[in-house]
Amino acid sequence: MKKKNIFKGVLFVGLGASIYGMLATFVKMSYKDGFTTSEVTTSQFVLGLVGLLVLNFIQTITSKKRLSSPSRKEFRMLLLAGTSLGCTSLFYYIAVQYIAVSIAIVLLMQSVWFSVVVESFISKKFPNTKKVIATLVVLLGTVLATNLINLEVTLDGHGIFWGLMAAASFTMTMFTSNTLATHLPVLRKSIIMLTGGSVIVLTFLFFAQIGPLYSDSLKSFYLNFTENTEHIRPFDYSIFWSYGFILSLFGTILPPILFNLGFPNTGLGLGSIISSLELPVSVTMAFILLSEKVILVQWIGIVLILMAIVLMNLPSKKEKLIPEQIS
Repeated sequence: MKKKNIFKGVLFVGLGASIYGMLATFVKMSYKDGFTTSEVTTSQFVLGLVGLLVLNFIQTITSKKRLSSPSRKEFRMLLLAGTSLGCTSLFYYIAVQYIAVSIAIVLLMQSVWFSVVVESFISKKFPNTKKVIATLVVLLGTVLATNLINLEVTLDGHGIFWGLMAAASFTMTMFTSNTLATHLPVLRKSIIMLTGGSVIVLTFLFFAQIGPLYSDSLKSFYLNFTENTEHIRPFDYSIFWSYGFILSLFGTILPPILFNLGFPNTGLGLGSIISSLELPVSVTMAFILLSEKVILVQWIGIVLILMAIVLMNLPSKKEKLIPEQIS
């Protein structure tokens, strides 16, 4: 692989991770302006889907060769896999309602060791020493990054739960994205997965906001999960032109495109290391725009998590020897 290609790959993946890292800050800002989780996620997915459809149309009519289309089975699998994409955004944004963005992104990054656990179940093999050490470092970094060592700090249990649920869902999204229909153009694949995610988001909109507004039975059902009735109101369409564009651009359009342009050039290992930029960017944005307090011990925890990601993706001695033997 040429150095020029690696540089481009690093640039694309780093840019994609940085853009995605900014997303939670804008979500928190939209909450401060009175918008609901349903409105935020709906605007992001609807506008994101429209944007990808436009880009796919342009790509289709300008492409010199015929682009691959999914089979019926691939379409169904991608649609199903896309539900995890919708759940990731939904759970992550709910978590941000209860806890700081800097804490929520740390919880989302638990997908680093979640993926190790899932991989071990699939392969039916115990993780190697490097991955076990990296997992322990992530857990230690999480304790520091969430400032749990400070006994005066109390974290909202709802935020912790939904943050970990987002990490679990994000783990599923990563596995399905890297294994399903890899021959498809990125835009077509993203459209199908985003459609699956939109089903989850629109279902949540119906049961958490629109439905309870017009149906007493649905309102009773909704109140089994929460006592908060502030979200039961007519949909505020101004979210589409106030925050919707930037949420869809930063959340569902640019990152997937940049990642798919970058990862083939960097490889999964280097790409995963570069994509961890999402963590410090997200915390820094929350610090600058939301004035969230991030103390030294939390930055140490963040650095530990980044070190664990690097450790987990460094090639082993055997992997280094294989290219040398081939050449």
